[in-house]
Amino acid sequence: MAILQVALDLINAHRALQIAKEAIEGGADWLEAGTPLIKAEGMNIVRQLKKFGKKVIADMKTIDVGAVEAEMAGKAGADVICILALASNETIKEVVKAAKRYGMEVMADMMGVKNKKERAKELEKIGIDYICLHTAIDEQMVGKNPFGEMEEVISSCHLPVAIAGGINAETALQAVERGASIVIVGGAIIKAENAKEATQKIKKAMEGVKIKSRLFKKYGKEEIYEALSKVSTCNICDAMHNKGAMRGIFPLKNGYHMIGKALTVKTIDGDWAKVVEAIDIADKKDVVVVQAGEGKQAVWGELATLSAFKKGIAGIVIDGAIRDVHEIKKYDIPIFTRKIVSEAGEPKGYGEIGCEIVCGGQIVRKGDWIVGDDNGVVVIPKEEAQEIANRAINVMERENRIREEIRRGSTLSKVLNLKRWEKKK
Repeated sequence: MAILQVALDLINAHRALQIAKEAIEGGADWLEAGTPLIKAEGMNIVRQLKKFGKKVIADMKTIDVGAVEAEMAGKAGADVICILALASNETIKEVVKAAKRYGMEVMADMMGVKNKKERAKELEKIGIDYICLHTAIDEQMVGKNPFGEMEEVISSCHLPVAIAGGINAETALQAVERGASIVIVGGAIIKAENAKEATQKIKKAMEGVKIKSRLFKKYGKEEIYEALSKVSTCNICDAMHNKGAMRGIFPLKNGYHMIGKALTVKTIDGDWAKVVEAIDIADKKDVVVVQAGEGKQAVWGELATLSAFKKGIAGIVIDGAIRDVHEIKKYDIPIFTRKIVSEAGEPKGYGEIGCEIVCGGQIVRKGDWIVGDDNGVVVIPKEEAQEIANRAINVMERENRIREEIRRGSTLSKVLNLKRWEKKK
């Protein structure tokens, strides 16, 4: 039977310990003090996790000073130290020697190794106990998974193989069927509102029960729309490190979640010709995004709205002015604007469709993803859309867990342990 190892990749001990308790109740076999947790809390977190009576893995990701770090983990009570397979053979030999002195085992994380098959053979000769095939979280965001070289590595050595990287209740069975001896799960448990239930589902999956779930999955290039439909513009801005938000652009009415690819328009104040012409060019899933000058005269009104509504366009964003809002609000189409005025301009035909523009202070190109809701509008560069969509999902899932902890009686400052992380004068 494969082992379920729970990776506690958090930065606050009290949260890690609570989730560990829930995970054990759900059937977790091993507990991993994740790298962020060890960096934040030191080796004392290993001592605290040992109190649960489970095998504890210290994910040190050691790449140098092997004996020193192995000794640290061993003295804290770790049963397994996880190092980087990228480390030199000399460093790894020192880890193995020190680990034996403290009764520890050694797991080598193959993250970043090019020829995993040959490296696994080398590590087995050195004395490593476990091989870990790991797709890093940042790689997961662009669609990579840990299964690609799994069978090849398993066939090349006689060591138990652990697999890690975005595994959830739907993919845990796949990991076992492909030969994993240890299934390492992080996000699908630590981000779950109920870690006990999440762990139980993954254990059932590892035992052969096929579970269909869209939770904690990573979305491919063809699923960007689906992913963006699950998150808010706030989640997206967090995922983009507070970039992408259009300034001064607001929804005409609340309740919409606009998603689509940009069809850009550049025009001058009051010249609505190119804006209206864009409706004919736009596809149904496009958002028409307009740079329209100061906004002294409107470039959009009720008749343009009717045209866009009948065409089925995903939405309109005007960095300029619109009018006829009393009529526009009757139509079921998302519209975002900077200004509302009564006066319309003339259709002179200046400008361009499909060019690079600046809207709400953000550069927008044709094909960039546009998302709008009650909070405003964000633009996602098209070449980064898959990664940002997955990162936004990750933000949302982590917030769901925090929200649950607050509901249980905590507060935001306590959950995040804010005072500890404040800058000291």
